[in-house]
Order: sequence, then C-alpha cells, then structure tokens
Amino acid sequence: MRRLLPLLGLITVLGVSAAPSTEGCMPAPDYAIEILVDGRPLPTLAGKYVEATKDREYAIRLTNRTGRRVAAALSVDGLNVIDAKRTSAREARKWILDPWQSITLEGWQVSAGTARRFFFTTEAKSYGRWLGRTEDLGVISAAFFRERPVAPPPAPISERSARADADAPTSAQKQQEHAGTGIGREVDHRVVEVAFDAEPSPASVVTLRYEYRDALVRLGVLPSARDALARRERATGFSDTGFAPDPHRK
Repeated sequence: MRRLLPLLGLITVLGVSAAPSTEGCMPAPDYAIEILVDGRPLPTLAGKYVEATKDREYAIRLTNRTGRRVAAALSVDGLNVIDAKRTSAREARKWILDPWQSITLEGWQVSAGTARRFFFTTEAKSYGRWLGRTEDLGVISAAFFRERPVAPPPAPISERSARADADAPTSAQKQQEHAGTGIGREVDHRVVEVAFDAEPSPASVVTLRYEYRDALVRLGVLPSARDALARRERATGFSDTGFAPDPHRK
C-alpha cells in the first residue's frame, strides 16, 4: 500500500510513553481520538458525545499506545479528511502513527503542502453540504489498522493513505440547528507517500458525535436549565440576612 507521510515538524507529533500503572484506574485504550479546541481536549459526554461551539476551530488528535506502527483512516462527517471521499475504512487513505505516537490534524488536506482548518458550523454551511453529502454530518470516526508483523512479497500498489508530520437565524431556528464541520482557513501541512502493509481488518474503530448544546439537551446528554439537577447545581449556601420563616405561625 501507499500512504502519505507529512514532513517533520509541520504538525504536532508527540511521543507517548507507556503510562505507569495506577491502582483503581481504568487502563488507557490502545487507540484514542480526541477533539481539541485551543489545544485542549473537549470532555466526552455519555461515552461518545462532545459539545460543539459554533464557529470555533478544532483539531483532531489520534493516539497509538501500542508498540506497533498503525495506519488510521479518519473521517469527519463521513468524508475522509485526506481526499473528502466516502469509502470503506479498508479502502480509505490513511495517516500513519509510529509506536507510542500521537498526531494532531488541524484540517482537510487540500494539497501536498496545505490543509484547511476544521471548524464547527451549521449543517447548511458545512463542507459536507457543499459536496452534497449530508447523511453523516456530526460524526468523527477513526479506524486503526495494525501493520502486518511479517512483510509479504511486494504487492501491486493499490491503496493510498496519509501520515502526519512528526490541526442570522431566529431563536427558534437556532434551537433546531445541528452542527457540521466547515472547511476554513489555510495552514501549512506537507505530506509525502510511504509504504504500509495493513492487516485486512481494523484493530479498533473509535467514533465520536458532536452536537450543539441545545441538541445535547434534547438527547438527554446534558440537563435542561429547567431540570431539578440543574437547579441544584445553581444552589448557594447564603442569601439575604434575616430570620428563618416560621411555617407554623400564620
């Protein structure tokens, strides 16, 4: 297979060392995907959701916590971030991660040297809508393929992938808006092709959904402002001075 390998230093590539065992903590997964805003990961809600903020740029961090090189197929809104095509994970162009490595991808790869930033927008202004592909808006998914441990004889070059360098409506209408990903400002991000012989099936597929707060409330992922739990979260210990009212005195 052929893959794209970005030139060193143009995106954040962090070495990841094996974390020490901590009693009572769940072990970290072998492969992970995080959505970053201003360099910080958004918290994951209900195991698979992140809260989108309209017009904010974001990046995607992929992490390989194993001792084997892997190739990661990454799609945003159902579109491969390298070529904007919709294919199977096996056929998709991929990013290559070395053992114990993380890479941060800031946008859609529009040439061998540049990308355009991911940013949260409405469905109507999304890149997927511009391409006429709206069936998978709001989904970010990464499929991680391990490299075969023993290289077979050379095969025809039939697969391609990529590797990162070592990221005025009414109020009622706003409540019904759903998030999509736009294609924003241009940033430097050079890539080159490299060979990678992937196993036939992914070792892991990690998927996140992103939605605006109103949608997360309707889904029950976040509490409504009218919910009792939200009311309790706003509670304080003190207010005005005075005496306690007596319910037994008329």
